[in-house]
Parts: sequence; structure tokens; C-alpha cells
Amino acid sequence: MTEQANTNIDLTGATGATHAAGATIETRATAHEVRRVRVLIVAPSLGILGGQAVQAARLLARFQTEPSLEVSFLPVNPQLPGLLGQLQRIKYVRTVLTSIAYIASLLVRVRRYDVIHVFSASYTSFVIAPTPAILVAKLYGKKIVLNYRSGEAEDHLTRWRRTALPTIRLVDEIAVPSGYLVDVFARFNLHARSIYNFVETERFRFRTRRPLRPVFLSNRNLEALYNVGCILRAFAIVQRRFPDATLTVAGDGSQRAGLERLARELDLRNTEFVGRVEQARMHELCERADIYLNSSDIDNMPGSIIEAYAAGLPVVTTDAGGIPYILADGETGLMVRRGDHEALAAAAIRLLEDGELTERLTSNALAACRKYSWAAVREEWLKLYFELADDKAAIRPSALPSRIGSNTNA
Repeated sequence: MTEQANTNIDLTGATGATHAAGATIETRATAHEVRRVRVLIVAPSLGILGGQAVQAARLLARFQTEPSLEVSFLPVNPQLPGLLGQLQRIKYVRTVLTSIAYIASLLVRVRRYDVIHVFSASYTSFVIAPTPAILVAKLYGKKIVLNYRSGEAEDHLTRWRRTALPTIRLVDEIAVPSGYLVDVFARFNLHARSIYNFVETERFRFRTRRPLRPVFLSNRNLEALYNVGCILRAFAIVQRRFPDATLTVAGDGSQRAGLERLARELDLRNTEFVGRVEQARMHELCERADIYLNSSDIDNMPGSIIEAYAAGLPVVTTDAGGIPYILADGETGLMVRRGDHEALAAAAIRLLEDGELTERLTSNALAACRKYSWAAVREEWLKLYFELADDKAAIRPSALPSRIGSNTNA
């Protein structure tokens, strides 16, 4: 007969500090009866520049300290050792080798987990990365969360209806980071739940800009869908009114050479392309800037806008995709039509000329960004994981002190 005893479970991971912190739960259970839900996150590693990799890394780091979960990571872009790694530098060969290694890893590792959390973009990326993970997880009878994150969802699901929709219907839950994508999936008779992106707002120091200076920041990838050229054209107009205005363009991508050429053609002064900036240093750029500009043509829920909220940067943005779901025009920022550089410039000038408007927008924005904190997002993911695992022997999120979220949000 197995002897039953009181088991103290340390929720902080710190030996000897549990009683002082008040972060223990008592459960009368044998050691083998208490099991954590095992979650495998399948996503790009930080070797791929983009929001998927950043968000996956953030969730992984926080969940690895979560006592109710056993979380691991499987990159869709594995880096191979030795000679194979060198062959990965060759176009086409890289695709073949990486795909083989990725699928082999799925076949070996997926069977060990209860829930497979699959990050997803659209189009060809959907076929290469999430589709194999979904099929392998289905093969092993695992619960699947498709964490779809692309602002191009509607076009993707329309154009790839015959392949994408049947694949998506294999998953157990669709999680998206915005109400915008919930609405898009609903138009295809697919139910999705919204769990906001987790933004490390605590990294950013809120600062009131008084007076507001014409010091601008753009930090989106330099790809066509983000239309950074619209910002350059808007800045040319602003600079005619404010000759000392400055613009920092952070990020990299296929459009960089063309954008630098456009800056020269527009005769822009005080404009610096600083290249890719690690996410851990983004707060430094926000600290130095006074106004955040975004001019994307296609978007979902850009975390950079929430970071601007947290830093006290007033935001001027286009109305692409899901942005109207996270920014209220005239309340938490200023919003203009996609592709309208003249309106973008006019909104920026309006901020520079109306200090009261700027302070009202930034105050409202600071309050709005709290819903993207770890304390809020953590509960939603735990709820979803445990609903899927449905394991009566696991430690339920309801048994955990809610203040754990605030402990890890410092």
C-alpha cells in the first residue's frame, strides 16, 4: 500500500523560502499522483527575426518557472552541428536539411507531451512549419493548440482554402492574439479564442514627454507589408515644418536598400537606419524617442505599439488589420488610413502642437497596456492548457496563488 503524506509544493523554486513567501500549496497525494501538464512549444527560434520567435521565447522563459507545467521548446528552424550546419548556409540545401531535422525532432519528441503548442504564420510558412507539427501530434493523439499570429490570415485562408482549412480543423483549439483574428476565423466557421501577446511592459519606463520633441522612432521589420516608406515620406513633410526633427529606423529586411535610397531621394536629414535591434534593448530606443510611428499595410497585434504605450511614447499609426482592436483613435493614439503618408505627417504635427492631447493619449495608453502584462496573459494560457490536458492528477491553476503572476512580472 502506498503511504499517503502531506506534500509541500514549492511555487517559487527557492529552497527554504516557501513558507516566508507564502507560496506553497498543500495537497494530500502521493508523489506519483501529482503530475504537471507537459507542454511542447513549437515555434521559430530567435535566429529568425520576428514576433513569433520573440513571443515564443517570452512564454518559454516564464512557463519554465511555472510549477504546474513542464514546458519544452522545439524550434522549427533547428541549427545542425558541424558539416551539416555549414550546408545549411546553402540556399535550397538549407530548406531540405532543416525540414528533415525538424520532422525527425517532431517524431521523437512530440510523444512525450500532453499539449503541443504550435506557432503559426501563413502561406508557405504554414505548410513548412505548423502543418508537420499538427500531423505528427495528431498521429500520436496529442492535444493541439494552433497559435495563429498572421495579419494575412483572411487572404491565406481564402487562397489556400482547400489545404489550410482542413489542416486547421485537425487542431483542438485555435488561439490568436487579437479580437481581429477571432473575427477573421469566424468568417470561415472556425472558433478561435483570443489570448493577448505577452509584452514585457516592465522593461519600459513610462516617461512624460514635456515638451514633446520631434524625435521619431520606427522599429518594424523592413519588409513590404510594413510599408516603412510611408514613414519616410511622412517624415519629409514633418521635417519641412520642424527642420531639426530626427528619425531612427530600427529593423532589417529585404527592403532596407530601397528604403535607404528613398531617404536619400527625399533628402532626409537626421535619419538613421540602425539595423536589427535585439528585443532586450528595445526599451533603450523607446527611452530616447518622443513619438512612435507605424505605417504597416498588413498587421495583427503589433507588440511594438504596446511597448510604446508602456514607455509613454504617443503613437501615430495606420489602421491596418488588427490595430483598431488595440488602439482607439483619439483615445490611446492617433490612427490614419493605410498608405496615407500625408495624414500620418499631419497627425504627428498635431501631437507636437497639442501638449494636452499628447498627455491624455499617453495616460490612457498606459492604462490600456496593462491587459498585456504577464499576470493577465498567464491565467489565460494556464486555463487553456488544463482544459486540453483534462488531467485530474495534475496541479490545477485554480490551486495556485494568483500572486505568482505578480512575482514573475517584476
